[in-house]
Amino acid sequence: MSGPSGAGKSSVVEGLAKLLPFHFSVSMTTREARPGEVEGVDYRFVDRRRFQEAVAAGDLVEWAEYGGNLYGTPWDEVTGPRHRGQDVLLDIELVGARNVKHAYPEAIMIFIAPPDLAELERRLRARGDTSDADIARRLEVARLQMAEAPGLFEHLVVNDDLGAAVGQVAGILGVVPDPGGPS
Repeated sequence: MSGPSGAGKSSVVEGLAKLLPFHFSVSMTTREARPGEVEGVDYRFVDRRRFQEAVAAGDLVEWAEYGGNLYGTPWDEVTGPRHRGQDVLLDIELVGARNVKHAYPEAIMIFIAPPDLAELERRLRARGDTSDADIARRLEVARLQMAEAPGLFEHLVVNDDLGAAVGQVAGILGVVPDPGGPS
């Protein structure tokens, strides 16, 4: 699963978790933890040197730089759960999505899009932890991602209503959501 920052990927993942079992891949990142984020649950927080060592050792399925920070998916977050018969969900950038599709051609690729860039800007500002310069940069990245997404992802889900977006993703994954489920 991929999409611009602020499109609601995390909210869709939370809704999906109420409908079906899967292993959510915990990415490695060099960015600082935000308030409330937990090491090993939200991310594996590492310094740049440790991240670069993981890249050099081939320990990452995919990795990308976004907003001056590095993000990547450790192989053990994918191979271990798959060997146990679990489905694995990754929340990754487009660069990483290309690498995952190469490593796992059978992967179901879903792009979560905001209704439009004005709504995306509103969501980013509502977070209260993003500077004007960072918002402008994220909006430009979102424009590029949204233009490229149709050529990389089999499925595009517009997150203008969270319950509907969760239901649409669940349907893509072959799960019929409970009408009384998440909203």
